[in-house]
Amino acid sequence: MNEKYDVVVVGGGSAGLSGALTLARARRSVLVVDAGEPRNAPAGHVHNYLAREGTPPADLIAAGRAEVAGYGGEIVAGTVVAAQPAGADGFRVVLDTGGSVLARRLLVTTGLVDELPDIPGVAQRWGRDVLHCPYCHGWEVRDQAIGVLGTGAFAVHQALMWRQWSADVTLFAHTAPEPTDAERKQLSARGITVVPGEVAGLEVADDRLAGVRMTTGELVARQAVVVAPRFTARSEVLTSLGLEPTEQVMAGEVIGTYVAADPTGATAVPGVWVAGNVADLRAQVIVAAAAGVNAGAAISASLIDEDVADAVAAR
Repeated sequence: MNEKYDVVVVGGGSAGLSGALTLARARRSVLVVDAGEPRNAPAGHVHNYLAREGTPPADLIAAGRAEVAGYGGEIVAGTVVAAQPAGADGFRVVLDTGGSVLARRLLVTTGLVDELPDIPGVAQRWGRDVLHCPYCHGWEVRDQAIGVLGTGAFAVHQALMWRQWSADVTLFAHTAPEPTDAERKQLSARGITVVPGEVAGLEVADDRLAGVRMTTGELVARQAVVVAPRFTARSEVLTSLGLEPTEQVMAGEVIGTYVAADPTGATAVPGVWVAGNVADLRAQVIVAAAAGVNAGAAISASLIDEDVADAVAAR
């Protein structure tokens, strides 16, 4: 690594690599620091990414890394533990190796963590037959027996949504609020069964989901289960700069946290941008990649303005 870069990108997923590619093509010195812990690692394929449909996540990242390197961008394995203001030099970025580098600008694309319901079997099957996004996985489980695990206010909404992909949808009440009369009519009209009581765990046979075990001992056969994680931004680096995460509230319920930014990804700290899931909980891979490009262009523009001002002052 060099001692100083125009931009250090923290996180090497689709948002980070797209931002780095944009900046490297703008002839900026760029360093990407990636911990190698992508959110979508459990998933077999990327979906809804035009011309990349069905690509394994690791293959997409490998191709992106090669493209960034092809334009002179540098990529290192590691974790950024903190970032500190460094006056005219911008920021000092501290790595878990004990070393540090200087960066005129920061692009933080650290993503989020899916905090799953604490039910036996859920974490083990996550990204395989335990799912949350119908637009990411609905086609793959179409016409299968789908169960929706009720843990919050959106349980009924989830069940009605997943009904688009299968006629066999069961809502497990578990710890979700009792459906209203209007919601019960909606569920009934769509042929969605509601199973009362709490879930004890998921049953697996031959490395496939077999069903949902109730605390009563009853086993309800299901081929896929839908859950609602809490989406928590990986914001430690940003917190070290004074940027605290904001709670995302929907229908009066906190569903996660994110770091606020303007449409270009610029945060309240001058010189710091964010892109991807750390700033947008709903961003799929293609949206995160687009946000990285957007932030990269904005960062490049800010560096151009600074270079021009410096040149005028020197003249």
